[in-house]
Amino acid sequence: MAALGLCVIFLLSLSAQAQQQEQVCTSCPGGPRNSSEVSRLCLSRAGAQLRGRCCVSGEEGSEAILGLDLWRCSLTRMDPAIHLTGAVVVIDVSQNPLQFLPPELFRGLTGLQYIAIPPTLSCPGDINSWGIVETNSSVRVCRQQRSACNGTGALAMLCPENAVCAADGPGYTQCVCAPGFYGYKCLREGTFPMWMFFGILGSVTVTLSVLLWCTQRRKVKSQ
Repeated sequence: MAALGLCVIFLLSLSAQAQQQEQVCTSCPGGPRNSSEVSRLCLSRAGAQLRGRCCVSGEEGSEAILGLDLWRCSLTRMDPAIHLTGAVVVIDVSQNPLQFLPPELFRGLTGLQYIAIPPTLSCPGDINSWGIVETNSSVRVCRQQRSACNGTGALAMLCPENAVCAADGPGYTQCVCAPGFYGYKCLREGTFPMWMFFGILGSVTVTLSVLLWCTQRRKVKSQ
């Protein structure tokens, strides 16, 4: 039963992500320019392919966006709910009348190494979040994302004891439990009981699903 619940949750999550990804990649007509960084990325990555305005990798239904080219799409805003992951390497939103880039859009994008934006906007995070920043009259390019952590691997001053600082996208950091610790503020020693956690979660999910199904069946029969 627990395994069934986990499968249902996993499949629903994949379906929602796939639908959102399809919306992002087809939000602007056409495909990436042949000279764009997204096209170059796709040509250089084994197994990657162009889909709409995206370069994606992985099997159908579980693909990850590697590159997103929304160049000259008349965008006035970027939806912070766009589903991008740490797999994304290149983003191009230049030549758009954008006035603002939501910072939360870039949380978790640890693999981002190139972003092209209108010259009136600042690089995500700040200028110190990037190794190279190039600007001309039509575009600002931010390359080579830098970690906001100190890079020494030592325990971060702002993180609780038994935790280390880890990058979490341009200008973002997170505290990750050091090996051998888990839980609230990394106070528990040992390893997180994954099977127990997901077993309980799966059981609760299946129970609620059955109750909901029975309730709906009763409503149908009473009509």
